[in-house]
Amino acid sequence: MAHVMTKKDARTRHQTAATQEMKPPRPHRTRRVMITSTILGIAVLVAASISAAIGQFEVSPIEVFGSINRVVFQGASPQDQQIDAALWTIRFPRTFLALFVGASLAVAGAVMQGVFANPLAEPSIVGVSSGASVGATLAIVSGTLSVSAWFLPLGAFIGAFIATVMVWSFARMGGKTAVLTLVLTGIAINALAAAATSFLIFLGDASSREQVIFWQLGTLSDARWQNVGVIAVIFVLAFTGCIFIRRQLDVLSLGDNSAAATGVHVERLRGVAILLVCVLTGTAVAFSGVIAFVGLIVPHALRLVLGPSHRFLIPLSALGGAVLLSLSDIAARTVVPFADLPIGIFTAAVGGPLFLLLLRRTLQGQGGLGR
Repeated sequence: MAHVMTKKDARTRHQTAATQEMKPPRPHRTRRVMITSTILGIAVLVAASISAAIGQFEVSPIEVFGSINRVVFQGASPQDQQIDAALWTIRFPRTFLALFVGASLAVAGAVMQGVFANPLAEPSIVGVSSGASVGATLAIVSGTLSVSAWFLPLGAFIGAFIATVMVWSFARMGGKTAVLTLVLTGIAINALAAAATSFLIFLGDASSREQVIFWQLGTLSDARWQNVGVIAVIFVLAFTGCIFIRRQLDVLSLGDNSAAATGVHVERLRGVAILLVCVLTGTAVAFSGVIAFVGLIVPHALRLVLGPSHRFLIPLSALGGAVLLSLSDIAARTVVPFADLPIGIFTAAVGGPLFLLLLRRTLQGQGGLGR
């Protein structure tokens, strides 16, 4: 009986510690969540409206909403007017694809940081995006896309899963993921993935080579409703899975032993979380190419405002990622007139310095490189 009571007391103590760790004072947390949610919700609508309005010929936001009213509510054909044709054939698919890709990458970053208990764990940094790139490149070069559009996200998922397993195998040391080991593992996997992708490009024909090379830089120029439909379905399913495990991720950040003491099946949780990260990352990479640092910038910024609780971090990361990638896509189309620059340029310009700052701060907190 004493042993049973001791175990219960330990579990209660761990649960209390987890609650205190993850939940700041309720009034402040509620206010911050409401303000942040409102700001991000408005920002999504504004960014999407601007994205749809900007192009080689200007369309006002009023005309954008007028086109939506004609086609959706009045049943007009999208091809009846030039504005409607441009919006519904080119701009709306690109706008929605940017929203879903950004949301997928940000949520994947938030979940990955929870699994690794490390703020530097981000799909592009640790090599998961590069692994997805190899799988997607194989699908493009092999010509399987002519059979079904689903082969692209499937190939990217398989590549992301293999890369994630490699990261987990090499970076996990003594029950913890050391920062330096994680970064070095990511460098090695990125190098291997780059070599594999280059070899596949060499084997492909001229058409597939051009497609892969430009796609690797990060682009939404090939956005179609078919792509939007695929990523929307996958994102909703994966996002729902992330919401189901959000509380367990909070407990996992306290350590494996503490999580196990509260009744969390640690290895099963990690397996599910890694699977969800691979699905989100693989699908995003399949339709947009490799876009770095979205999964680092958004969760880190929100964590500074809201705290570490995944209850709020995961859903708001989806909104934040959608806003960030939409704004990056707008910049890619407007910085140079009549040019469509790779989106990865703009996310890397923001995420690179932030990554160096986080790396420096984390290593200093652990006592330097030698530890």
